[in-house]
Amino acid sequence: MIEKYIHIIKESPLFYDIKEEEIIFMLQCLTPQIHSFNKNECIVNSGETVNRFGIILEGEATILKETSEGNNVIISVVKKGDLFGEMLVFSSRKVFPVTVRVQSSCKVLFLTNSDLIARCGKMCPWHNKMLQNFIKIISDKALLLNKKVEYLSIKSIRGKIATYLLDQYQNNPNTNIFLPLKRNELADFLNVSRPSLSREMGGMRDEGIIDFHLSTFRIKDMEALKSFCKQ
Repeated sequence: MIEKYIHIIKESPLFYDIKEEEIIFMLQCLTPQIHSFNKNECIVNSGETVNRFGIILEGEATILKETSEGNNVIISVVKKGDLFGEMLVFSSRKVFPVTVRVQSSCKVLFLTNSDLIARCGKMCPWHNKMLQNFIKIISDKALLLNKKVEYLSIKSIRGKIATYLLDQYQNNPNTNIFLPLKRNELADFLNVSRPSLSREMGGMRDEGIIDFHLSTFRIKDMEALKSFCKQ
């Protein structure tokens, strides 16, 4: 069954620069398991003790953190090829701090922490490359979490929107931007209410700063957008 998904696994950052035939050989050592999950089902609940991490093979899921007030804040959305749970692999803490909830029906490849960390019994020369990729993934994730803290520290809703749009622009320098989050997901991600987010975006459109339709946005006044990042 796993051969069916090998093209997706190959595109995962964990297996970057590792050939398909090498991945197939490695998976024989890593004892992978594939599980299916339905929409709105929790793959992992906050507070669970885990000893494995996952790669999304089909569908997508949302990583949520519950606040002290009982509200869910979206940390990130994981899609085909993305990892989750990797931050705990080298940690002394094995209690999952977030909930991973299915957005659309998922198939997930699970690998155990010990299989990743331990030296392969067959002395696969690609194991070191996979570990290097894994460390890079963790570093990138830490930078993303720092960015999330930055969004939360911005006081004005307009400042949050402007900063988020400019971050998307920096990732792909094009004034036409497709946002990876739906409107309610973006509101949760920026820690604002959906009505407040929509009202502020509507105001920015009326002022000629941005235009948008569903998840497609266009930056019309770059300088004005940059000025709001200071608010």
